[in-house]
Amino acid sequence: MVTTKDGCGLGEVAAGNGQRLPLGIPEAVLVEDVDSFMKQPGNETADTVLKKLDEQYHKYKFTELNLAQKKRRLKGQIPEIKFLLADNLYCKASVPPTDNVCLWLGANVMLEYDIDEAQHFNLARVYNWDVKRRNKDDSTKNKA
Repeated sequence: MVTTKDGCGLGEVAAGNGQRLPLGIPEAVLVEDVDSFMKQPGNETADTVLKKLDEQYHKYKFTELNLAQKKRRLKGQIPEIKFLLADNLYCKASVPPTDNVCLWLGANVMLEYDIDEAQHFNLARVYNWDVKRRNKDDSTKNKA
């Protein structure tokens, strides 16, 4: 798991492989190995990471609202949009709206989530990791 700068001076965030989408949005990536993710610089505590992931989530929601407004505005301006496939090759496309996304978890496992559940997936994984770590620390202290 690689982190990238979020461009807002907030340090490193749980983003993708450093690539940004055309609108400057960091690529979102599933946190696969929480232990190695939490060992990365800037991820000292679960609270810090959860705060960063929550900030990133809110940035995505803000961008979603902006894109929805832009979509409404563009629909009124252009009756038909063509997509560039290659040099001098265009294609008309119609993509139906969806309420679900599929997350590839590996080991030939893919799960379908509604969009809100999928956006909270990384937050839940880091939170669960922190709960396990705290339980492990408590059991270690109780043995001593």
